Amino acid sequence: MTSSTSCHHKKKYQYDVFLSFSGEDTRKTFVDHLYAALDQQGICIFKDDERLEKGKPINDDLLQSIEDSRIYIIVFSKRYASSSWCLNELLKIMECHKRDGHTSFPVFYDVDPSEVRKQSGSVGEAFATHKNKNESEVGKWREALQEAANLSGWDVRKTADGHEAKVIKLIVQQVSLELRPIDNIIDENLIGMEQRMQDLDSCLQIGLDDVRMIGIKGMGGGGKTTLARAIFDKISNNFEGKSFVENVRERASQSGLKKLQKQVLRDVFKDNSITIHGVLEGKNLMKKKLYGKKIIVVLDDVDHKDQLEMLAGDLAWFKPGSRIIITTRDEQVLKAHRVKWICDVNLLSKEEAIFLFSRHAFGKGILAQEYERYSHKFVSYAAGLPLTIKVLGSNLCGKDVSEWRDALERLKTIPLKETLKILELSYENLEDDHKEIFLDVACFLRGWEKYDAIRMLESCGFYAKNGLRVLEQKSLITTLEHSYGPYIQMHDHLVEMGKNIVRREHADEPNRHSRLWVQEEIERVLASDLGTKATRCIKLKITPDIVLEHLGNVKKLRCLIVKYWDDANRVKIDEARQYFPNSLQYLRWRHYPHWCLPKTFEADNLVALEMSHSKIKQLWEGGKVMKKLKFLFLDSTKLRSLDLGLTPNLERLHLECCFDLVKLYVHGGCLKSLVYLNLSGCRSLKSCLFIEQLQSLEVLHIGTLNLREFPDYTLTGHTINSLLELHLSGSDIKKSSRKHL
Repeated sequence: MTSSTSCHHKKKYQYDVFLSFSGEDTRKTFVDHLYAALDQQGICIFKDDERLEKGKPINDDLLQSIEDSRIYIIVFSKRYASSSWCLNELLKIMECHKRDGHTSFPVFYDVDPSEVRKQSGSVGEAFATHKNKNESEVGKWREALQEAANLSGWDVRKTADGHEAKVIKLIVQQVSLELRPIDNIIDENLIGMEQRMQDLDSCLQIGLDDVRMIGIKGMGGGGKTTLARAIFDKISNNFEGKSFVENVRERASQSGLKKLQKQVLRDVFKDNSITIHGVLEGKNLMKKKLYGKKIIVVLDDVDHKDQLEMLAGDLAWFKPGSRIIITTRDEQVLKAHRVKWICDVNLLSKEEAIFLFSRHAFGKGILAQEYERYSHKFVSYAAGLPLTIKVLGSNLCGKDVSEWRDALERLKTIPLKETLKILELSYENLEDDHKEIFLDVACFLRGWEKYDAIRMLESCGFYAKNGLRVLEQKSLITTLEHSYGPYIQMHDHLVEMGKNIVRREHADEPNRHSRLWVQEEIERVLASDLGTKATRCIKLKITPDIVLEHLGNVKKLRCLIVKYWDDANRVKIDEARQYFPNSLQYLRWRHYPHWCLPKTFEADNLVALEMSHSKIKQLWEGGKVMKKLKFLFLDSTKLRSLDLGLTPNLERLHLECCFDLVKLYVHGGCLKSLVYLNLSGCRSLKSCLFIEQLQSLEVLHIGTLNLREFPDYTLTGHTINSLLELHLSGSDIKKSSRKHL
């Protein structure tokens, strides 16, 4: 005996459906069409194609196949009851139906259900051929026929006006629904998927008769593919055709888009003979053929708009009711393809993460008591990333507590390789300048206010606004809103990846790293005078061991951030021993301890100087022109006077709460570029007549000033025609000065 099977998915049972039928009546007609329709839906079917010789007993293999099937379809026809083989199949089917709860569907083909139930009419005539058989056996057959005929099924002659194709479609739909709790149930290890799927219901709107493309975006390892697969498995039975195309980015680069086009067409039409000779031919063929079926297609891990153009070019390609789901790390790919519905995939909550970790580490969702403390630490390290949680749990499964402890210690210095490999794909696809911005964010700028970060990056020569937007579109950073304004956030593992990229080529030689942020390494490099041209950015704290004069050898340093430290005032920094390399473009040192900048600092390339809350009284001793300086932050300092003729290209000047500021020197023609000026709280400043020279000024803060001289005509708009904001809160300026605003 031979059998044909079609298995596309791993099942709890070996077969989804066992077909019982009389070959003489239906093998080449109804059953053949039913088998093809079930197979087209990816349903795994057992269909006995060659009966043994008449009178031979049913064998053990066939009985086991019945046991190993989830659903039984019994096609009753005129000669079905004449076959002892069929009747013994039916006995076994009804036994499993009653004992194990298997689902059984009777289909009455060219016979009436009552004829099967009562063994009358043509069924009775067929059954009469067993009159010489053992009465006990015949009695069991009668009972099985009666039980099966009483089940809910389909009478082909009385369903869908007798149209067999429509009846078969109804059968396939019902079988698919019946299988869904087995095939499409959310895997118990896919924690949190049910809620995330519900969140996408408003985008999917399966009941609507329109075509929708839905984008799922998020960082690598965040669960996009898992979510898309769960949705696909749950709803694919509602469609006439389906295709899940995994790893589009990787496969397109390796094999080309032609192969992926062929996969979609073959999946949807269940036709492995479809061939494509070129990508444009494939595009035209897809456009022509896909409109004929309501389909669901998942395009997983797309990273370029050309991939979408060739695989899902336009909504008009698809029949109404179709759904195209696209997963990507790059939101811009979706926007470029005019995808209307774009959803972020949410990382796991702490509770979900613990449950998922426990599943992989212990095989259950409950923490083992002796491992609980370490489990929480591993989950904290994973920071909600499903990929990391699964890898950690699987790696720790079966290991004892001491091995868990060692693994945790290792993570403090050696990142998880599997996670970094997935995440770094996003980094590798960046342009070179965007890579530099990413590394600056990872090493220094996470948690900064967005506009502060933009200022730092622009000072160093980057197109910061566009660069940060690209990183956000590629799910490498997020912008979070706060009461004081938006700030930049980056996932812990992306920070870890960025720092690993900086360190890995010269792990034991920090002086050769492009960025330095580890205090002990900075102190060692500077103390040993090992600074090199390789280092571009440094973030340090003032400690007794810091040797600032050796910054002189860091000749390509563009960014220096001196972090405020509570004990910094206890550390005495010799003013004469300070050294800032002339390459510096961005200098941020809040609580700077000296009254002016060191004479050794040429500042020819300085673009931004931020020294808020410092003891500084004047910028230079004597004076020095800084032609490149655009941003000057000296708020809450001891500043007494400032010659703005030394900063002719300044764009933003922050001097709020400089209580000792008496005079600002403005020479004719300077400060043509100044767009922002904040003098709030400068209570010793008595005159603002210089404001009339600021022709580009857009924002002016002069609250809480006690001004004796303020140019009324300036505010009429005749002089400053660019002013957009004027902040006067708490000032003593007379009402007459405001009447023309």
